[in-house]
Amino acid sequence: MKLKDNVVIITGASSGIGKALAIEFAQRGANLVLAARQYVTLCGIAQQLQTDYNIKAIAVQCDVAVEDDCAALVKQTLLTFGKIDVLINNAGISMRALFKDVDLQVMKNLMDVNFWGTVYCTKHALAAITKTRGSIVGISSIAGYKGLPGRAGYSASKYAMNGFLDALRVENLRTGVHIMVACPGFTASNIRNTALDKNGSQQGESTLEEDEMMTAEVVARLIAKGIENRSRSLIMTFQGKLTVFLSKFLPAFLDKQVFKVFAREKNALLK
Repeated sequence: MKLKDNVVIITGASSGIGKALAIEFAQRGANLVLAARQYVTLCGIAQQLQTDYNIKAIAVQCDVAVEDDCAALVKQTLLTFGKIDVLINNAGISMRALFKDVDLQVMKNLMDVNFWGTVYCTKHALAAITKTRGSIVGISSIAGYKGLPGRAGYSASKYAMNGFLDALRVENLRTGVHIMVACPGFTASNIRNTALDKNGSQQGESTLEEDEMMTAEVVARLIAKGIENRSRSLIMTFQGKLTVFLSKFLPAFLDKQVFKVFAREKNALLK
């Protein structure tokens, strides 16, 4: 599968991995529908990509936690392009707080964006994607395979996304729809800076060493290749693959190692 002339919807496209995906797909000749809450920023990105890569790109203001916004996103895509080849469910938020301290509304917000946003967009786009035998992608996380301390709501939302897409894959074994779960390693982006604290405020400075992380551009390139190859899943780092392996065969050992890692972060929550 080549991406040239495909119509690709990317949620959370105004920054981070979403913006990097938009650039990567534009370079490969895809036409883009960029969705996020930051409409002015999106318009600037869409205009720049059209100029730089001679593709068509539109911006659609969309809060994926609102089903009507997701329905409108799909409707606008079909009105503009007449088809959908790829849906990338990238919009997401994170958190950093121990469960004993967190306001439960924070966890609800994470589920609304990370899980329900994926469900809403996929539900409204599925019929069109079935017609093109296209791809549905979820940008998940190793937190969807191993619960991470201080990120209970984030892990729960990614576990839920993984289970939803896994079930959807089985349901579509004979329709030709391709389902892929992509799990980057820790990625240098603004998702940690905008992560919610125990009260729902953005934490600001990242507590992890950003210099040692994957770049959003590398993640975007791997995802594009995965879609072209119609891969089932992408676990993008050795650390991630090791985590998945250990969670199956040495779960208690992994618990201790994960505790040690997060006990060393800046302003550690674990003591």
